[in-house]
Amino acid sequence: MLRNGAAGGGGPAAGGAAGHRPVRVWCDGCYDMVHYGHSNQLRQARAMGDYLIVGVHTDEEIAKHKGPPVFTQEERYKMVQAIKWVDEIAPGAPYVTTLETLDKYNCDFCVHGDDITLTIDGKDTYEEVKTAGRYRECKRTQGVSTTDLVGRMLLMTKAHHSNIDEDLDYRKHTDNFGKGPKGHSPWTGVSQFLQTSQKIIQFASGKEPQPGDTIIYVAGAFDLFHIGHVDFLEKVHQLAERPYIIAGLHFDQEVNRYKGKNYPIMNIHERTLSVLACRYVSEVVIGAPYAVTADLLDHFRVTLVCHGMTEVVSDKDGSDPYEEPKRRGIFQLVDSGSNLTTDLIVQRIIKNSTKWCVLGQTKHGTAAASSEGEVLFDRCGSLGLQREVIVTLGGSSGLEFEARNQKKEAKELAVLEAMKRLEEKH
Repeated sequence: MLRNGAAGGGGPAAGGAAGHRPVRVWCDGCYDMVHYGHSNQLRQARAMGDYLIVGVHTDEEIAKHKGPPVFTQEERYKMVQAIKWVDEIAPGAPYVTTLETLDKYNCDFCVHGDDITLTIDGKDTYEEVKTAGRYRECKRTQGVSTTDLVGRMLLMTKAHHSNIDEDLDYRKHTDNFGKGPKGHSPWTGVSQFLQTSQKIIQFASGKEPQPGDTIIYVAGAFDLFHIGHVDFLEKVHQLAERPYIIAGLHFDQEVNRYKGKNYPIMNIHERTLSVLACRYVSEVVIGAPYAVTADLLDHFRVTLVCHGMTEVVSDKDGSDPYEEPKRRGIFQLVDSGSNLTTDLIVQRIIKNSTKWCVLGQTKHGTAAASSEGEVLFDRCGSLGLQREVIVTLGGSSGLEFEARNQKKEAKELAVLEAMKRLEEKH
């Protein structure tokens, strides 16, 4: 059980300390296929000041510099706004961050991760603000990237769950956070993310329910936390004047039971952080039981149980998992107005695989190093595929960046090969 922060920013009040001008912070990016790594960047940025403005690029800008995005700009705007550390979004932010942009929004400085972002012609998009001393850096979240997530969708076979014996201890004891005997989830085996108590605390510092709050319980996989989930949670949030939403997350093995294939894409650790970052959620139950029982309802003093319009799969014994809240008359179906599901996201990616494959292969095959330290790898396409760009940064910095990306490049090439095989099948 993890209590989350209240809706709104996760740092100091927007007004700043008494007698001091509030520090306004700027972040910008594509924010396509938003994951907890993005949320963690915004959390760190918000902690550097009092008010966080996030600029989100348009579809046109992203297509020009990186390739077509998976999500539309309207979907991406709403997704970023739902992250609890974001105070304001700036739609249509320019791809290159300038002093003019910072001044327009009265921001003191901008914050970006410790990687290099380049334009299509190889220019550092933050060069101007770096030179002016209005740039701050935060740590990237290890173990997750858009490329990683796409790789999980495309590289894993439908039979990859079958390598786990039904009698292993972690099948019997679900308090292991879904981890297999080698320290990674057998259901999302390619994940390199390592959960820590500190990371959970950073995401989950919040308040207990107060007298007068309406405690609402929702449950599910919340896999690849996306705009469909946000739309649903926003609708649930609107059901009460003072909502306190508890999200129950099912363990990986339970999700695989009712979703099949290679689901969940994200393991229980990752899904926990993704949901905790949402401003509409107050508390998360890690490894919630599939059936919403009387004990659960009584323990959390639940007033209302909500479910979306997606199909409810029966429990292992064939029973309705919502039988108890229905018996109590506290069950409600909520229509989010969105038809987006994790399955549809995967279909979007597969549908565009030809474009990304051609683009990625072209970019990987066209550049060659002219001297030591001159070849850098720039993220290419909304999938995080990279293109080789000839840029002279001067020996050591170039080599350092190249070393940091060698493993990533190998992974991306594997994704490209998977896309190519997928296209040949069709």
